[in-house]
Amino acid sequence: MGNKTNPNALRLGYIHDWQSKWFSIKDAPALIGEDFKIRNLVRNAFRAAAVSWVGIERAGSYLRVNIHTARPGVVIGKKGADIEAMRKAVEGMTQRKTYINVMEIKDPELDSRLVAESIAVQLEKRIAHRRAMRRAMERTIQSGALGIKVMVSGRINGAEISRREWNREGRVPLHTFAADVDYGTAEAMTSAGLIGVKVWIFKKQHFVKSFKELQQMAKKEAALAAAAMAIESGETPAGAPVPESVEAVAAKVEGAK
Repeated sequence: MGNKTNPNALRLGYIHDWQSKWFSIKDAPALIGEDFKIRNLVRNAFRAAAVSWVGIERAGSYLRVNIHTARPGVVIGKKGADIEAMRKAVEGMTQRKTYINVMEIKDPELDSRLVAESIAVQLEKRIAHRRAMRRAMERTIQSGALGIKVMVSGRINGAEISRREWNREGRVPLHTFAADVDYGTAEAMTSAGLIGVKVWIFKKQHFVKSFKELQQMAKKEAALAAAAMAIESGETPAGAPVPESVEAVAAKVEGAK
C-alpha cells in the first residue's frame, strides 16, 4: 500500500511511447549507458534552452537524436553553430554517424518537465514557493489542461526540518490508463540545500466519445427501446419489416436453388 509508480512508465505501450527506440539484446547495457550520457550532454549544453526530453533512435551504425525544446533558436545557435558542435560531440562519444533534429514544443505550459523547471528557477531566485506553484498552475489550466498537481519537497524557505507541500487544481486520475498524465521533475539549488519539484499534468482523456457520437448512441438506444415496447404490446414497430411465415421463407429458398 502507498507505493507510488512513475505515471509515464505505467502508461508505456498504452498511450505513451518510449524515448529510446532501438533493440539490441547483446549490447543493451552499453547502449543504455550511452543514451544516459547523450541526454546529460544535451541538458548540460542547453541549460537555458528549456529542453524537455531527448529522443534517441538507432539503426545499425546510425544515430538520430531528437531534442524537444520550447526555445529551438537557442539550441540551433547562430547559423546552426551550436547544433553542429553538439553533433560532433555526440559523434565523438558514440563513434556513430549522428543526425540531430530540433523539435519545437508548441505549449510549454502543458509540459510537466518545463513547468517543474520554471518553478525550480523561481525558488532559486527566492520567490515564495506557494506563489510560484500558484502561478504555474494558473498558466497550465488556462492553456487547456484538465488538472495539475505540484509538489515541492526539501528545506522550504530555509527551514531546519525538511517537509513537503503540494497543491492540486482540477483532477489528476493517476490510476486511469486512458488519462494522459504527464509527469516531470526538477531540482532547485538553494542556499539551504536541494529542493525537489514534481509536477503531474492531466492533459486529456483518450478513447472518450465525442458529443455527436453520444447523440447517435442515444438515438439508437431510444429506437431499440421503442421497438421493444412495440413488440411487447403486439404491434409492429414503425419502419420494421413485417415478419414472414415459415412457408414463405421456405418457398424463397427453393426458388433461389
